[in-house]
Amino acid sequence: MGSYNFFEEYSEQVTDDLKDQYSKILKGVGEDVEREGIVKTPERAAKAIQFLTSGHCQDPAEILNGAMFAEDYNDMVIIKDIELYSLCEHHILPFFGKAHIAYIPDGHIVGLSKIPRVVDVFARRLQVQERLTHDILECINDTLKPKGVAVVIEASHMCMMMRGVQKQNSVTTTSGFRGQFEKIETRSEFLKLISNDLS
Repeated sequence: MGSYNFFEEYSEQVTDDLKDQYSKILKGVGEDVEREGIVKTPERAAKAIQFLTSGHCQDPAEILNGAMFAEDYNDMVIIKDIELYSLCEHHILPFFGKAHIAYIPDGHIVGLSKIPRVVDVFARRLQVQERLTHDILECINDTLKPKGVAVVIEASHMCMMMRGVQKQNSVTTTSGFRGQFEKIETRSEFLKLISNDLS
C-alpha cells in the first residue's frame, strides 16, 4: 500500500446546512427522504456541490505564480484537449467539454500541469461558458504576462440537452485572444494546430 491518500475535507456546519436544504428540495419534488436509496442523498449532494464549487475558495494566479520559471523560449506553447466540467449558473446543470490554451512566453514559462489546474479552478464555480473563457484568458495574461494568450472552449450544456430545446448534439464554442494571437496569422496557426490530430 502506498503512502499517498486522497481525501476531501468539508465543513461540518456547511455540510449540515446544505443537507437540510437538499432534504427540503427532495421533499418538495415528492420524494420520500426516508427511502433506502435516498436517505443518504442529501449528504452526498451537499458534499458534491461543495466540491463542484470549490473554485471560489482557490486563487488561480497563486497556482501560476508558484510554478513560473525563467526560460528563453519564444515560440507557441499549446495545451489542448483539457477536460473541463462546470455548472451553469442559470440552472445549476452541468456543462462539459474541452479547453485548448496557448501562450507565447516572454521570458517565463509555467509548469504545464498548472494550466489545466487554472481551468479547474474557474470551472469549479457557478459559471457561464463565455465568462469561463474570459476568466482563464485574463488570469494567464495578467499573471504570466506572455506575448500572447489564446483560449478556445468547446462544451455541451445539459440545460440545452435535458430541458428547454433538448438539442443533444449541439456544441458551444467560445474563444478569446490577447497579444500576438490578435494577429490573424498567429491565431490561424493556433486554430490549425488544435484542429489537427498531431499524434
